[in-house]
Amino acid sequence: MSAAPVISIVTCFLNQEAFLEEMINSVLNQIYTNWQLLLVNDGSTDASKTIAKKYTAQHPEKIIYLEHPDCANLGLSASRNLAISKSHGEFITFLDGDDVWLKEYLSNQLKVLRNNPEACMICEASEYWHSWHSITADIVIPVGSPQNILFQPPQLAEMLYPLGKGAAPCVCGIIVKRETLVGIGMFNEAFSGMYEDQVFLMKIYLSEPVFISSACYNRYRQRANSLVHASHAQGQYQAIRKRYLLWLKHYLTQQPNRYPTVELLLQQALHSPKALDGVVSLFKRVAGKVSRTLKGGLVR
Repeated sequence: MSAAPVISIVTCFLNQEAFLEEMINSVLNQIYTNWQLLLVNDGSTDASKTIAKKYTAQHPEKIIYLEHPDCANLGLSASRNLAISKSHGEFITFLDGDDVWLKEYLSNQLKVLRNNPEACMICEASEYWHSWHSITADIVIPVGSPQNILFQPPQLAEMLYPLGKGAAPCVCGIIVKRETLVGIGMFNEAFSGMYEDQVFLMKIYLSEPVFISSACYNRYRQRANSLVHASHAQGQYQAIRKRYLLWLKHYLTQQPNRYPTVELLLQQALHSPKALDGVVSLFKRVAGKVSRTLKGGLVR
């Protein structure tokens, strides 16, 4: 790692005029300043493009505006891949257009990387952010594994959603080495919306050491019209999850190493109707924590 590595921040947005400025300002306010921000317009029809271009004009040395040909909507994976292909950072991190970081986010992630040079990716806890628009208490959800530990392949694949019971990391709490991301083929564009992050994460869980941090310097905005909420409302979630599991089954056959426990968990997920409801169970656990937090107060 260089003394002050460039960190490339990938932000994809689609019609997020209400949140984009707050997100960009949270990057501009970072204590660590050697970063570049790549803003990818994934087909917005509102004022998001105007907002993004305004900040690009104000900070041309730091912020890059990108869009697909004809300003098409190609999905998260294609948009992230476009940004990665135009980036030059030693590390890549992600912040969607409606989420925000606390000012210490980049500096703390870099500190954790320096203290754990073997790690190819750092995943921290995330604050599920309800209070931006409601009286529901915010709740910090750690990654669902033992904390502040370096994990070797395939431990996290066995522990974390969607095969394990532990909560998966949020993309806004992840930083990964560029060479690692390129080495796994970046994002799979066959998954354009939901589960694109789980495909990316699983590839890393199966191939590289990952450090799980108990820190929390990101805020994951909770919205009723998010991808997950919308997929449940439209009855699509289980079909999308099944597609992911079938992708993983094929992917495992192509790997040089066999992971019997991962294969067993996959078979259980494919053949158990209850396993297809894993995200519902996770939401119930989060709701329970929120209820307990309202009674006892939030501890960061």
